[in-house]
Amino acid sequence: MSALICGSVAYDTVMVFDGRFKDHILPDRIHLLNVSFLVPGMRRNFGGCAGNIAYNLKLLGGEGHAMAVVGSDFGPYEAWMRANGLSLAYIDRMESEYTPQAYITTDLDSNQITAFHPGSMMFAHRQRVPPDAGIRIGVVAPENREGMIEHSRQFVAAGIPVLFDPGQGLPLFTGDDLRRFIDEATWVAVNDYEANLLADRTGLSLEAIAAKVDALVVTRAGKGSSIYAGGKVHEIPAAPIAAISDPTGCGDAYRAGLIHGLQQRLDWPTTGRIASLMGAIKIEHHGTQNHRFSRADFEARFRDSFGRGI
Repeated sequence: MSALICGSVAYDTVMVFDGRFKDHILPDRIHLLNVSFLVPGMRRNFGGCAGNIAYNLKLLGGEGHAMAVVGSDFGPYEAWMRANGLSLAYIDRMESEYTPQAYITTDLDSNQITAFHPGSMMFAHRQRVPPDAGIRIGVVAPENREGMIEHSRQFVAAGIPVLFDPGQGLPLFTGDDLRRFIDEATWVAVNDYEANLLADRTGLSLEAIAAKVDALVVTRAGKGSSIYAGGKVHEIPAAPIAAISDPTGCGDAYRAGLIHGLQQRLDWPTTGRIASLMGAIKIEHHGTQNHRFSRADFEARFRDSFGRGI
């Protein structure tokens, strides 16, 4: 059961600030913000929502294709994808643009300040969802506004169920836009901040949103996650972690777990725990695609974390 993940494939430059933003940003001076952070740690990683989800899904043994427009500087990322067995079937290159670039600064409380150059992603709407390529799950993750709108509609027209994952693209849309996305979606996945924004912009409570889809998934970082499905709320515990190294990409790893559970037709408590463990494994590693594990290791850690098998 193949998934097509529409979203960004990007380079992430991650910088670690050895302090806390709250100690340097004065609330009463926010309108005159002029701050500089010394970042002794810096890494350039392969990232982007579509790339990250596809990578994590591959680790779980699932089949997924990232669909994205990349730029003239894509060569190193392409080599990485080939080396890791990731599909390039739906990757289009524009020589006149740069591949999207995210510049992320993280503090000791795992807060993040991100600057994002969309580059070639601004042309994502030129790609079309294939209606007859064996795709069984569609994912609408952050890309350009027109691309997210068009790809959601194209999935629906092709009869492909959609996971709507607005993420950082959520501010691009009006309440009417978001209500339309929800009507077209089979599942919706957001973090707790995005859930509040989604409810505020649509005028719908979380329960009302959940009633319109098969499942509404709300992640709450270290507090676990909630899956509203079938008139119930499944409370999913956070998986234990050894250490927090880098929160960047944890949400994408979690979503790969969701897609894997859907592909395997697992129940929501199991699917949610797989997703939770994926986020825990990711947060222990720097970068969004630098963690690896065997299936046996994953199943053993799942049992240790939740006291049950998959």
